[in-house]
Amino acid sequence: MIKAHQPKYNVLLKDGKTYPWICVRNEAFPRVFLTRTVVKDGSDYFGPYTNISLAKMLLELFEQLYHIRTCSLNLQQAMIDKGYRVCLKYHIQKCLGPCAGAVSRETYQEGIDEIKQILRGHTAELCRKLYDLMLAKSAEMKFEEAQKIKERYDRIEGYRVRSNIVPSFVSNVDVFAYDEEDLSAIVSYFHIVQGAVIRSYTIEYKKQIDEPKEDVLALGIEELLERFREDEDLDDASGKTLELVVPFEPSIVPNGCVVLVPQRGDKRKLLELAEKNCRQYRIDQIKQSEKLNPEQRQMRLMTEIQKQLGLPKLPRHIESFDNSNISGADAVASCVVFKNAKPEKKEYRKFNIQSVSGPDDYASMHEVVMRRYRRVIEEHQEVPDLILADGGVGQMGVIRQALSDLEGSFLQQHIRGEISADRMHEIHDLLQIPVGGLVKDGHHRTRQMLFGDPPNAVDVKVGSNLFHLLERIQDEVHRFAITFHRQKRSKSQVHSELDDIKGIGPQTKKDLLREFKSVKRIREASADELAAVVGAAKARILTEYFDVSREIE
Repeated sequence: MIKAHQPKYNVLLKDGKTYPWICVRNEAFPRVFLTRTVVKDGSDYFGPYTNISLAKMLLELFEQLYHIRTCSLNLQQAMIDKGYRVCLKYHIQKCLGPCAGAVSRETYQEGIDEIKQILRGHTAELCRKLYDLMLAKSAEMKFEEAQKIKERYDRIEGYRVRSNIVPSFVSNVDVFAYDEEDLSAIVSYFHIVQGAVIRSYTIEYKKQIDEPKEDVLALGIEELLERFREDEDLDDASGKTLELVVPFEPSIVPNGCVVLVPQRGDKRKLLELAEKNCRQYRIDQIKQSEKLNPEQRQMRLMTEIQKQLGLPKLPRHIESFDNSNISGADAVASCVVFKNAKPEKKEYRKFNIQSVSGPDDYASMHEVVMRRYRRVIEEHQEVPDLILADGGVGQMGVIRQALSDLEGSFLQQHIRGEISADRMHEIHDLLQIPVGGLVKDGHHRTRQMLFGDPPNAVDVKVGSNLFHLLERIQDEVHRFAITFHRQKRSKSQVHSELDDIKGIGPQTKKDLLREFKSVKRIREASADELAAVVGAAKARILTEYFDVSREIE
């Protein structure tokens, strides 16, 4: 209903904010601050910054290095002459104090010019300038001034080294990456100055059927260049040709631009980074969509399984089997059920192995599958769309053989006239269940999935959502089987011969063991000794039971 009606005051998971920009205000003593609104008032805007933490880090760096003002006072000379009361930041030397006339406009503007250089990515040039100035001050014996310049140099150089991803000679380059899936196309844009990404932006298009990717890329290049052309770094005032790094030739190349499709080197590295940005953008979009509609994730996983395995229908109902025993003792099996990619615990089933003696996993699996789907067919329950064996080729073959033998069993009933021909055709169709296998490594972790006849490995990327779903199914069926086996083993360890005697309950058993300490002594006790503990009636039951057992022995 929320999706259908879009209620006015519902704000869950809504974010109408745009990416922030760093604004250098057009005023007498310029302020530098974050804004989400670009106003054409002569101010300089740098961005947008998709990483707001980076933008805030830059503002903090500027305040520490240049002590620029953060107040919104009117600092026209006439207002300064009237006199302002200086704030705390001036007293703690975090502001140069232009409101009190403590710094000239020219000196303050020098810091602003350096800030603009940093925001434009010209940090290498600025660092060289500061280094030369530091040496000059040192030669003049002005060591305190040289130390302050050195501190600025170190901070800017540290920022430059962290932000550079390719050598600094790669400068004034625009990188465009392209990615498409179905009718959605994504164009990611980087602007590189002196080896650093100073601007990045990603845009998504809904492409038409059979629309060439070259046309979509050309549209993205034109729109993104036009959007950021107002920045002076993108103007072609110098007459230089703008270099565009692209994955393939677009259908239209903007005037004054030349395209490059790199195959190796630093520019190829930049293109691969932009392509990675495209993929991450798509992943973020999917995650946001799945937050709004959790069922979409489940549907996507089931669709992916269907596509990977070539299933005839969506695997909404998946069942998985596993065995558990210790050298054949207390042998059990389990069946877990996943519906719509989620566990349906009320439909889990436990099985005590009845017809197999010894540690024979294949025979146990055959028995369990026969019993499970015989009951499903006879009670007209829903058959699964996919069966997953907790094992490899051998387990898969046993499950297929069990389904085939079960169909043969029903065929015998049809021959005897117990099942109609229509019902037999229906049973045949129901038992054509696809079978897959989940293989584990030496550390008992899910390694790969097998499918087909003969089985082949399915290309499921480790760490993907589909891989985690398969891993969860395998872990769940193993956990359920182990838990049942432990319960059965615990009961067998405390089992006593007294539990098999009809008429002897838990309290009577407890009284007898407290008095005689063991079943052997109870067996050797006389009727009078037993009657003294549990009464004549129960003493007679015990005596008769042990007399019969002695005769059998």
